[in-house]
Amino acid sequence: MEWLDLLKALILGFVEGMTEFAPVSSTGHLIIVDDMWLKSQEFLGKYPANTFKIVIQLGSILAVVVVFWKRLFSLVGLYKIEGQTANTSFNLLHVIVGMLPAVVLGFAFKDLIDDHLFGVETVIYALIAGSILMIVADKFGPKTPTVNSLDEITYIQAFKVGMVQCLSLWPGFSRSGATISGGVLFGLNHRTAADFTFIMAVPIMFGASLVSVLKNWDTLSMDYLSFYIVGFVSAFVFALISIRFFLKLISKVKLMPFAIYRLVLAAILIVIVFF
Repeated sequence: MEWLDLLKALILGFVEGMTEFAPVSSTGHLIIVDDMWLKSQEFLGKYPANTFKIVIQLGSILAVVVVFWKRLFSLVGLYKIEGQTANTSFNLLHVIVGMLPAVVLGFAFKDLIDDHLFGVETVIYALIAGSILMIVADKFGPKTPTVNSLDEITYIQAFKVGMVQCLSLWPGFSRSGATISGGVLFGLNHRTAADFTFIMAVPIMFGASLVSVLKNWDTLSMDYLSFYIVGFVSAFVFALISIRFFLKLISKVKLMPFAIYRLVLAAILIVIVFF
């Protein structure tokens, strides 16, 4: 591939890595940057381009594994976190319960989402809707959280947060925005909700990437391998940076600044697209 194409992959990886774990929607930003500027569909094709947007999330997933390796390894019995007991610890069942609603709906409506919701206009609506949920969470969530660590989350709370996560199947809504908002509304503090969001993202994002790759296997080509590799590495590096920064920031500023950013972005896009 030409160097300009690889630069596009680098930029898309940067956008993915920097926005995946902030509640601003990485998919929405990828659609905006790609559809309005880089236009990867013109040389990859529609479905391989959509698959690329999902596959580079694997780079972001790897960054989560690096940051949360102790928690993730503890879920499968490969690491023992000090102070945990069998009856009080955060475990794999919490993750399964939390991710189940989105997995079921994702499988049921994947074709509908791919065909009708990957566009700038639908992202605008999702940015606005997600902002409203985030503002509601900050304004009307419990003033004193009842859950201040992962080990205090109940299975019912995990399921409720998972139900809210289903909103993130709408590109532009934001997985982290939906789950953090849901967590705050159901009694988690912002940092715990963010931790739960990131850990839950690993199997969900990995599964979504695998399904998309298998479905579009015949449309992929080794000619684009370098494009995928550059995007993957770029997403990994920038996700590492953004995760550590976001986890320090979320407890201080909460969700309101991100909601305002989303509304401003939506307003700018409305002017560009509709006027």
